[in-house]
Amino acid sequence: MAPAGVVGAGPGRVSRRAVLGGAGVGLAVGAGGGVWGGRASARGSEAAGAALGEARVPFHGVRQGGIVEPAQARVEWVAFDLLSSTARPGLVTLLRGWSAAAARMAAGEPAAEGENQIALDAGPASLTVTFGFGASLFAKAGLADRRPEALAALPAFPGDALDPARSDGDLWVQIGADDALVAVHALRVLIRLATGLAAPRWQMSGFARTPGATARPTTGRNLMGQVDGTNNPRPTDPDFAARVFATGPDWMAGGSYAVLRRIRMLLEGWDTLPTDRQERVIGRRKSDGAPLSGGPDATERTPVDLAATRADGTLAIAPDAHVRVAAPDSNGGAAMLRRGFSFQDGLLPDGSPDAGLLFAAFQADPARGFVPVQQRLARGDGLSRYLRHEASALFAVPPGAPEGGYVGQPLLEG
Repeated sequence: MAPAGVVGAGPGRVSRRAVLGGAGVGLAVGAGGGVWGGRASARGSEAAGAALGEARVPFHGVRQGGIVEPAQARVEWVAFDLLSSTARPGLVTLLRGWSAAAARMAAGEPAAEGENQIALDAGPASLTVTFGFGASLFAKAGLADRRPEALAALPAFPGDALDPARSDGDLWVQIGADDALVAVHALRVLIRLATGLAAPRWQMSGFARTPGATARPTTGRNLMGQVDGTNNPRPTDPDFAARVFATGPDWMAGGSYAVLRRIRMLLEGWDTLPTDRQERVIGRRKSDGAPLSGGPDATERTPVDLAATRADGTLAIAPDAHVRVAAPDSNGGAAMLRRGFSFQDGLLPDGSPDAGLLFAAFQADPARGFVPVQQRLARGDGLSRYLRHEASALFAVPPGAPEGGYVGQPLLEG
């Protein structure tokens, strides 16, 4: 639906430098979420569990972590607004402190300043911390003339029901880890370091499949039970880097733009549909993710054939099926690197589940990635009847920081 050094010793983890060197970067998820790529085989022994906790993703590097790595088991998103008293020097202090603490925690070391000691015996568990800048930050920091055009406000989409209190923000932090305690520890550290400089605006928590939970690497499932994130851009695609990473302005070269959406799934209605109806809405079999155009011997990786027909002459993939409407071929080639996590936040007043997808899409330019795809989905996707987009944000995600530097330094000191 709508996924720099050795990335740990645990099985299934890959070298970040190998990923970047092989294709200019990357790993992906689908127009509603999901993950491209596999995890390790099941880890049942105590030694394997230790390897999972010891897996490291270096903070410093050409790219920020949390973009090309496999989606971890836990994610924390938090947006901040600068205090009225915080000018550009204060923002420098904040980002310098955040970057230093994130680098230590990613290495499995205490955060030092702001340390709360709740994860002293855990992690780093593939911890990544990713920072993004909202459009509103630039004027507050005296940098209005350096705000990139790609940060223009997203258009309104049909069916949106956005809550302003859970949207936008001056700064965004994404924290991912394969251990919830490690992620929450990092969240509390960064919130404490922001005291007196910035205040949390909103916070969201999500989860994905835990590494080793399946006997073999598989694409994850979302809360609708669908295999989610099969047909996504891959690092081996010749145009992958051009689609995902910005070439300018100067301080953003090699960075990306993240569109965030909190998408509630209307599960009380979805769960009443028979399986064949659900499959028609998606365009894939629920059991294994194989496209409905592929026949009984198809697998998840069988290419989708949008022209395939049934014996009665009707399209095998329905005209409003999600995979058809979201396909790059249906959107002038528009594509994104998508990374999604499920959320389950209890019950709404009417008793229905407050659950769905935290969806992040990374791209070189939202006007050529997320926007055209979402416009088409909102108008013609059969799945949209079972979704509510309730929060939205757009952030510039700068490139990574070198050793001794901090994220955003070329912008703030350039």
